[in-house]
Amino acid sequence: MKRLLSGRRRPGARPADRAVWQAASLLLSYPDAQLGARLDTVEALLAHTGPAAADLLRRAVGALRDTEPMTAAVDYVETFDMRRRSTMLLTYWTGGDTRNRGMQMLAFATAYRQAGVPPPTSEAPDHLPVVLEFAATVDPEAGRRLLLAHRTPIDVLHRALDDAGSPYAHVVAAVCATLPAATDQEVRNVSQLLTSGPPAEAVGLQPFTASVSLGMPKVPAR
Repeated sequence: MKRLLSGRRRPGARPADRAVWQAASLLLSYPDAQLGARLDTVEALLAHTGPAAADLLRRAVGALRDTEPMTAAVDYVETFDMRRRSTMLLTYWTGGDTRNRGMQMLAFATAYRQAGVPPPTSEAPDHLPVVLEFAATVDPEAGRRLLLAHRTPIDVLHRALDDAGSPYAHVVAAVCATLPAATDQEVRNVSQLLTSGPPAEAVGLQPFTASVSLGMPKVPAR
């Protein structure tokens, strides 16, 4: 499941937040033959999260354990690959089918390189489980900045999963709880995106364009 090469972990984010991010990355990964082992790891991580996050993550673990492996795989594909509303590609909602999206994806790759790890080769750099793994295991502060800069897409994902009654909604809710409460403007952005969809042209993107301030020391992911 490892997508990013391990680098020297940098201090910054709370250990409880890093535990949530790692657990969420594992739970939001495709339910392959290693799912059982990942669920065991998540359950071990719950001891290091706050009680509210542990409750949310435990619900997702229970739902996945109670689902047949084949059914879990089909549900995952239908949820994240077949429904654009619940895509885990964060720049889909901020860049849409515009040239801006390429620049936004480059911001993720740049953050990984500046933290001393190569961008993933088997998954897009803006794929939420990749970003969460990076935040949990490589550079918590840079990872938090990426999550904060893309808070609106994460909230869109959570709303879509919640509306669909997906157990993955609990996982994304736990991630949202590690971030500051959404502002009124961010709440309006979510509602607007769910109604109108992502940008289709490279104009009028200001409310949703990700602006990542990397600010990290320049030292030498599916």
